[in-house]
Amino acid sequence: MDSLTDTRLISRLDVVDTGRRRRWADAAKLRIVEESLSAPRLVSATARRHGISNQLLFAWRKAYREGRLGIVAGFVPATIAPEPGEAAGSGCGRLEIVSANGLRFIVDGAVDVAALARIMRGLEALP
Repeated sequence: MDSLTDTRLISRLDVVDTGRRRRWADAAKLRIVEESLSAPRLVSATARRHGISNQLLFAWRKAYREGRLGIVAGFVPATIAPEPGEAAGSGCGRLEIVSANGLRFIVDGAVDVAALARIMRGLEALP
């Protein structure tokens, strides 16, 4: 019998739905990773309990160790650079701040720092 002309009848055909690809929030990833780190030999059990593969949990753990898992909280290191054409040390009148989530603030050098911090926290909390 030629394999291209197989005439067997299909008696039953099942469609298996694997579902959508899941998206995990950073907070959930962090909670799962911390659970897996709570005691020795919990990786497989934790992965099974949350329905993820061991490889995915190991990748999350590596990202956690490298500081790449989760949202950067607070401020990030900043450098002050003079405006183009302005001599360094001339008392820069403006300051540019880029927050962890990409918001960009340009303020006068004499800004009230406490007020600026309140404004930045309020704007970063917006969706």
